[in-house]
Amino acid sequence: MRILIVTDAWSPQVNGVVRTLNAVIKELEAKGHDVRTINPAGRPSWPMPFYPEITLTGTNAADISAEISRIAPDVIHIATEGPLGWAARRACLREGLRFTTGFHTRFAEYAAARIPLPGVLSIGWRTLQHFHKPSQAVMVPTRSIGMELDRRRFTNVKIWTRGVDRSIFKPYDRDHLPFPRPIVLYAGRLAIEKGIDDFIALKTPGSKVLVGDGPERARLEKLAPSAHFLGFRHGEDYARTLASADVMVFPSRTDTFGLVMLEAMACGTPVAAYNAPSPLDVVEDGVTGAIADTLEEAVQRAAVIGRDRVREGSMKFSWRSCADMFESWLVPCGPLPSHGGADFALALPR
Repeated sequence: MRILIVTDAWSPQVNGVVRTLNAVIKELEAKGHDVRTINPAGRPSWPMPFYPEITLTGTNAADISAEISRIAPDVIHIATEGPLGWAARRACLREGLRFTTGFHTRFAEYAAARIPLPGVLSIGWRTLQHFHKPSQAVMVPTRSIGMELDRRRFTNVKIWTRGVDRSIFKPYDRDHLPFPRPIVLYAGRLAIEKGIDDFIALKTPGSKVLVGDGPERARLEKLAPSAHFLGFRHGEDYARTLASADVMVFPSRTDTFGLVMLEAMACGTPVAAYNAPSPLDVVEDGVTGAIADTLEEAVQRAAVIGRDRVREGSMKFSWRSCADMFESWLVPCGPLPSHGGADFALALPR
């Protein structure tokens, strides 16, 4: 097939959406598909108000419609709810083309965290529901997120899990971090919605390490002067950093998946997380990490899990099965049906 993916998230952004799309595209191309993208590269863009780490891209439905016509795809997937996603949605509806969508980020919660005004959360969810309503398959990364969208009356919700590159994320010699042990590590964007204050507040011996960057870094460095802020790390350097930690702490209650958990687990590092959506679907309690109502308890329990057991427990996740699942939910472009598609469906990792 010729597959068109429309996305506002693209390199050089560093986030789970970009990593997921790049990995899935690679797998789809290996299967013989012709994958094209409409992405922000070469287009005017500006930082999103209240959320500057996200870039907004200028475009309109007419331009996107012309691009879709030139590409002539067999299927269309709109990955994000940004300006490119909205323009592609309008173009598809105007031309009578079917499409699928991805739900990667809980923007309603993120907006409410940055704009603490009454009604922001409900307006955000109504906007997301409106965006995804015409979609023939709203692909979400976990069962718990799928169930939440189903409760919020989203339709055509399908589970599309994630994977990990095991040629990079694997056990290494654990000598990459020269800090006193035990080492508890956070990896991800340093942003308010990630729950990093809870990580900073952890009462643990040894060292705290933060991998990543973002708008909260300066405040967090003042709050925790003894912690080690490493900035972004990439490739094998990043994987060796994860492998050198004793526990990877995932303090977010709002992430839709958290690829960093899979990456740590593939390196043999157990994950400590809250009893919250996404960790409940990614972490197998007592096998690949620990889930608890407090991070202190989760860290204590995760620290005693054998690293071989953690790695073995992560093996059910792969980018190949992720790409297969994505492919299975795609629909031919057109024309749009006069009624909605299938009801809420759950598909587990193969």
